[in-house]
Amino acid sequence: MARPPLDWSGKLPANLAELGFSRESKLRIDAEGRLLHEGEPVGHAAMARAMMGWLTRHPDDGRWVLENGWDWCYLAVDDVPWVARNARAEGEALIVSLADGTEEPLADLHADRDGGVRGSVKAGARGGPHPAKLSRTAQLSLVDRLVEHDGGIALALGGRVVPLLPRY
Repeated sequence: MARPPLDWSGKLPANLAELGFSRESKLRIDAEGRLLHEGEPVGHAAMARAMMGWLTRHPDDGRWVLENGWDWCYLAVDDVPWVARNARAEGEALIVSLADGTEEPLADLHADRDGGVRGSVKAGARGGPHPAKLSRTAQLSLVDRLVEHDGGIALALGGRVVPLLPRY
């Protein structure tokens, strides 16, 4: 039996709406990339990984949602939805490990105002590409790739140099 198309209107079946349910959830991705429910980390690693695999943008309003093909709900995102825990250089690419168990290149690589490394992932996903950043641990794993460049510090990836911190 084929699944009916998802109803993105935000309406709930009457019996759920009468019970006080809504599309808003108590799920949140904090600034460190942890999936939280009611302020506590989702404790089951496989469940957290699966839920992160459901992360997408609402097709109408662009808000972050978890959508599993049958149902969906909104969730809050404190900074960016994807925080890479690990990173490795492959030629001129920076490959990152994401919370849904996937690995992919970090595109549009740049430094934020604090010298953190940011970019985008999930270019082929609905609402993609999605913003991402490296965790402190992932940034530290690249310390052997740091070079002096134009009086500041940069990340060397093959023949590519990405400025991170300006000169002092």
